[in-house]
Amino acid sequence: MHVTRRQMLIGLAGLGVVGLGAGGVRYWLGRPANVATHDYELIAAPLDVELVAGHKTPAWAYGGQAPGVELRCRQGERLRVRFINKLEVPTTIHWHGIRLPLNMDGVPYVSQAPVLPGEYFDYNFITPDAGSYWYHPHVSSGEQLGRGLVGALIVEEREATGFAHERTLNLKSWHIDQQGAFTDFSVPREAARGGTPGRLSTINGVATPTLDLPAGQVVRLRILNLDNTHTYRLNLPGAEARIYALDGNPVEPRPLGKEYWLGPGMRLDLALKVATAGTELSLRNGPLRLATLRAVASSEAPGTWPPALPANPVAEPDLARAETVRFNFEWAGAVSVGLEQGAAHSFWQINGKAWDINDKTCADRPIARLQLGKSYVFELRNMTQYQHPIHLHGMTFKVLSSDRKDIIPYFTDTYLLGKNERAKVALVADNPGVWMFHCHVIDHMETGLMASIEVA
Repeated sequence: MHVTRRQMLIGLAGLGVVGLGAGGVRYWLGRPANVATHDYELIAAPLDVELVAGHKTPAWAYGGQAPGVELRCRQGERLRVRFINKLEVPTTIHWHGIRLPLNMDGVPYVSQAPVLPGEYFDYNFITPDAGSYWYHPHVSSGEQLGRGLVGALIVEEREATGFAHERTLNLKSWHIDQQGAFTDFSVPREAARGGTPGRLSTINGVATPTLDLPAGQVVRLRILNLDNTHTYRLNLPGAEARIYALDGNPVEPRPLGKEYWLGPGMRLDLALKVATAGTELSLRNGPLRLATLRAVASSEAPGTWPPALPANPVAEPDLARAETVRFNFEWAGAVSVGLEQGAAHSFWQINGKAWDINDKTCADRPIARLQLGKSYVFELRNMTQYQHPIHLHGMTFKVLSSDRKDIIPYFTDTYLLGKNERAKVALVADNPGVWMFHCHVIDHMETGLMASIEVA
């Protein structure tokens, strides 16, 4: 198993990222003086944020923001990020949804060693697919994502799409109390059920914001669920809105409909036709308002619906020759009062095997071994009463069918598997390596619902 060499950080001054101001360290993300080595410098460091009015929350931030600063590149280009760890704990970056080489995937003891405090690591890979993606750690994920280490990665299409306006909306709920102090990111009784919920829902770190959009224009809304636990039932009553992409991958444009269920790790690209100036729409999670979308005067000519986005170059699986592999997602634990004080919990399993988050050798025992270049159909069987957003690293799969809902086949990296649902997805095993396969409800993942899949 390949582990990359740790790179010790001798000093930040030579990197051009340190500066002092009234608030202390000035966090900086931008092109360095020496673009021959990397394009961006990204710091992870503590940052106090005001989520509750008048109170400070001790968050952890990428680039001085929580959620983190938005990274952008163009499809087919190489993204080179020098990641600098200024936290007091080890961490990594996983690039969720990006098809990349294993040694850039950010999983500790599988693709790289953890980036220790004071170290840096150079991430360097091609972005083959356009769309809305994101980045986050894969070390102590419940706490590190919970404290704010999440951020959007936008890969722009090679050619113009027809969208003149867009906004990125990062959805995240925070595990904080009424004074802004963090509460438990995972509670055993909740981890053994639907997952431990946060108390305060935000968009781009702000609770129930008002977002101004240009009247009469068609705006691309990139909506990313960066939450540890929560599935959002997104709806926009009274809006003219169409779905253009699911989890980074284009679909034939179609109406949003009554609502769309967006599980942790999932993304939704909407086109919204903004009404006349002064009109307000409510972006909701079920009946609860997440944000107010306000139309403001625009001097531009009224916008029109853009054409469908160009397809990403994902290999089409050969269903006639595909081998079927079955995965059962099961509840395995019993919750008692005593467990509340216990150190280790195993509530979930895949095909009878529970992942031990403290065992660094788990990935050495893959749950499936796939032949490089061969097509496969995965039968995903949820044997539980709770939803599981199932995410696969390194590859993109095609959702084919479900016994609970009608499916228009589409490509994705994360599928929201409903309670007692059976679904079929297919892929070409075209990326060699040992790849993580897990539920993106973080405390489900950390209490057993994860496995590795080897492609060779």
